[in-house]
Amino acid sequence: MSRQIIATDQAPAAIGPYSQAVRAGDTVYFSGQIPLDPATGNLVDGDITAQTRRVFENLVAVAKAAGGSLPQVVRVGIYVTDLANFAAVNAVMAEYFQAPYPARSTIEVSALPKGAQVEVDAVMVLS
Repeated sequence: MSRQIIATDQAPAAIGPYSQAVRAGDTVYFSGQIPLDPATGNLVDGDITAQTRRVFENLVAVAKAAGGSLPQVVRVGIYVTDLANFAAVNAVMAEYFQAPYPARSTIEVSALPKGAQVEVDAVMVLS
């Protein structure tokens, strides 16, 4: 099976040896997105709500570059540095997804790159 690398300047460039996403067949695997402004590469200022919105906007851009959109996402992985932010992250996710929702995990981690409070990865199936 061939792999297609997905890249867009509408989302932050990778900050390591990885791609924004990789398409294999009809499945697109997104790398984790942190709340970086794609224009500056800097972490967005603000609370967990602002950071989570930026993350989902970055995912929207990568999905579009892959030829899809968020309704085609089947799985989301969310990583937060404080599970006390669970409700705020849920509220933002609800702005971007409607039922039926993708499968999801939410995991508290000790730290994220660049001091981010949230990171999200995803899997999308194009059809």
